[in-house]
Amino acid sequence: MVMDICKIHENASKCNMNTMECFMVLSTQAQKISIATLCVLFGTLCVFENSLVLYLIYSSPRTRKKPSYLFISSLALADILASVIFVCSFVNFHVFHKTNFSKETFLLQLGGVNTTFSASLSSLLLTALDRYISISRPSEYKLLMTRKRAWIALGVLWVTCATIASLPLLGWNCCTLDSTCSELFPFVDGNYLSSWICFVMVLLGCIIYAYAHVLWRARQHVAYMEKHQTQVGKQNTRMRMDVMLAKTLVMVLTVLVLCWSPILILMIYSIFARLSDHLHKVFAFCSTLCLLNSMVNPIIYALRSKELYSSLRMVFSRFRRQPKASEESPEVESTHKSSIIETICEDMHVT
Repeated sequence: MVMDICKIHENASKCNMNTMECFMVLSTQAQKISIATLCVLFGTLCVFENSLVLYLIYSSPRTRKKPSYLFISSLALADILASVIFVCSFVNFHVFHKTNFSKETFLLQLGGVNTTFSASLSSLLLTALDRYISISRPSEYKLLMTRKRAWIALGVLWVTCATIASLPLLGWNCCTLDSTCSELFPFVDGNYLSSWICFVMVLLGCIIYAYAHVLWRARQHVAYMEKHQTQVGKQNTRMRMDVMLAKTLVMVLTVLVLCWSPILILMIYSIFARLSDHLHKVFAFCSTLCLLNSMVNPIIYALRSKELYSSLRMVFSRFRRQPKASEESPEVESTHKSSIIETICEDMHVT
């Protein structure tokens, strides 16, 4: 029924705001409640967990100075923004059926989702390249991967993703060009959707290539350390950290591919064939997997990163100490703070 109405609108006026109803594929109240529950649950957990990751990274002087954690913080920030923009726009559109906005407003919301997802994927690519350089050229890593270069790379990343995602708003849409519209997104040109899919596939291909090389070198490092167990030093410790971080990020990439491959497959299929009403509903439910991916990433960091895990334990212990500290006298509290400051100064002197 919905697809028949869409065909009528497509023949009449494909850029009319009434055609927005064609993309509201959730017909029953149970489907709307299910989508709303998944979005609110995954979105809330995603924002909380990624905010915690950002706090742990920037509250520690060690982690916030490392380029690797700058890229991870960019990933966490992208996931937070994607969750907020996606949940608000997706629930308003599919659950509350709000269409009292202009074409430009819709394309702006869609551009925000595309920007943050592309930035998330690109952050994974930068992290993969960081591990690639760390393992391929360990002696030159600190010279090649500096904080300044990391910030420049992140700036180029976000500007590029925002520019590509803004192209429909700037004029590359089926209304302005009078071209074929996408079946999945209102006002989106079919050629733009094809180009965006190619962009995402190139990013995934580069990430897979980089991690394939990282895992190959990591396997060589493991074999080398097993043969030279008597040689224990900073170099072997760094190798172990690189191997562990590479495995962690491969887990992140695996979750990313599993969560986003159904959507990408349906997008590619929609370019060559017309989607049924059932597949439109499947696409709507599969879209919530992006929130699941953003929610799982911080859990992987907490389980695999010793630095973030130790920082998390310190935060928990600090909260546990607060009730006891409030009962202490000011003299005792001042003495406690002084001892902490002295300990930190000693640690900085040693490092």
